[in-house]
Amino acid sequence: MCGVAAVFAYAASGDAVDRAGLDRMTAHMARRGPDGAGTWWREDGRVGLGHRRLSIIDLSSAGAQPMASGETGAANRIVFNGEIYNHAAIRAELEANGHVFRSHSDTEVLLHLYADRGERMVDALRGMYAFALWDEVRGGMLLARDPFGVKPLYVADDGRVLRVASQVKALLAGGGIDTAPEPAGHAGFFLWGHVPDPFTLYRGVRALPAGHTQWIDANGARPPRAFASVPAMLRAAEAAPAHVNGDAKGLLREALLDTVRHHLVADVDVGVFLSSGLDSTTLAALATEVGGRVKTVTLGFEEFRGTPDDEVPLAEAAARQYNTDHTTVWVRRADFAEAHDDLMASMDQPTLDGVNSYFVARAAAQAGLKVALSGLGADELFGGYPSFRDLPRLVRWGQHVPAGVGRSVRVLTSGLARRLTSPKYASLLEYGGTMGGAYLLRRGLFMPWELPRVLGADLAREGWAALETMDGLAETTGGLHLDRFRVTALESAWYMRHQLLRDADWASMAHGLEVRVPFVDAGLIAAAAPLLAAQPGLGKRAMAAAARPPLPPAIMNRPKTGFSVPVRAWLQSENNGHPTERGLRGWMRHVYQHATAA
Repeated sequence: MCGVAAVFAYAASGDAVDRAGLDRMTAHMARRGPDGAGTWWREDGRVGLGHRRLSIIDLSSAGAQPMASGETGAANRIVFNGEIYNHAAIRAELEANGHVFRSHSDTEVLLHLYADRGERMVDALRGMYAFALWDEVRGGMLLARDPFGVKPLYVADDGRVLRVASQVKALLAGGGIDTAPEPAGHAGFFLWGHVPDPFTLYRGVRALPAGHTQWIDANGARPPRAFASVPAMLRAAEAAPAHVNGDAKGLLREALLDTVRHHLVADVDVGVFLSSGLDSTTLAALATEVGGRVKTVTLGFEEFRGTPDDEVPLAEAAARQYNTDHTTVWVRRADFAEAHDDLMASMDQPTLDGVNSYFVARAAAQAGLKVALSGLGADELFGGYPSFRDLPRLVRWGQHVPAGVGRSVRVLTSGLARRLTSPKYASLLEYGGTMGGAYLLRRGLFMPWELPRVLGADLAREGWAALETMDGLAETTGGLHLDRFRVTALESAWYMRHQLLRDADWASMAHGLEVRVPFVDAGLIAAAAPLLAAQPGLGKRAMAAAARPPLPPAIMNRPKTGFSVPVRAWLQSENNGHPTERGLRGWMRHVYQHATAA
């Protein structure tokens, strides 16, 4: 995992790019890649690539970036962030076709694969990735981002110069960016607690959407081209559910072993974030089975010690059962106070969450790890959230409400609901009749009609219109018939992608750590989704049953609680100007104020 930067003055009338700007972009991402740095410039000064390296595969200088496809001046060049887990298989196929390699890195595999297949190269990739590839012969640049959006890629295009980076703040550091407020980004943050792609807080910066490529040449930027998505994978599974002649749980176990095996590929130690939940404990068990003794790290909070929220005792019991090399790291309120400014500076875009990710990544780095596996994504695939039960119920109930009645009821009751309970109750009849509307009620923080109160009427109106939230939610579930898959699509394409994965990226990169997510894997979905379509009853317990030996009963039978962080208690005990407003909304305002003051 690394940091990438690129600039391309593609307009014929444009001047050469300011080299200092690329240097500032690359330098800003130093913590993403503490093991090395590199830049390359085309002779005419109109194309430049920058890279910060976190060495995971092929630790030698042969794996350094920007990487060229050959020794000649006509070579293609690439900067790449992520990991290609099937790079060895692709390499063997390319070598059989005559390609000659100079390194053992997955980066070089991308260069040869592009030479072999062009833009369709992405169809062969299994992994997490974001890259910018300069094609010298065609005189253009190809951008790509993995199907789940595990790795970020941000683009600023002013009509003359294209700028690309792994972080929004890196683009800002390089200069030349339109920093006027983007209404959709501001409204999206208060709506969801994160800024939904493709928007940012700035009018001049956009995210390349997950599962898309984009080509830019002298004619300008073509529209991003979609090549994969979670809803499309689920629609394919519905269309061709598995014909299970044998043991479905056994087939699921093989799929889980396969994804863990792929995610352990590295030339450094790979550890596991271990809590007391089913997801991480199953990962630890499978990683031990596949890769031998692994390192595990558990984060404990002093405020929770000895309480039901304390994850440590059960996690340590699991570590003993699977004989892992275990470390428990305790965090106190004083640690939060000390890390507060760095946490806020590391947060690339404002987010409601991320504090837990920041501290567990710090704990893993302190334990000497450069790579750690996370159980993120298991709830989305295996139906672990209450939303899998609650959303279909709400939709069935709300479908009986006559059109227009819901909005009228909300207008009449919103003031009372805001004073006495959650404002969402005023919107139950308005949004509860569709899966997308029910999801907005479930995951939304501020309701759309509340946005003018926190942003002002003009910014809220423009932002809500540009977000096209209801259309986007409907598109996510379009063509899906199983309630389970509709919720999986929503949770994966919205909450997981825009909040959980993004938080895991910036928080881990703040500590020079690569986080891998075996449950967020195209190979796993291809194998598991048809099984789930055929047998919808397969869920988290079936996933956990893959562990050998079985998970401890205290973990297997523990009710789902989520991972608790005492951040609000920490904030409320501070007297240094932090907000005292209670609840999630107070933390949201705190984060937003820091983001917009930067």
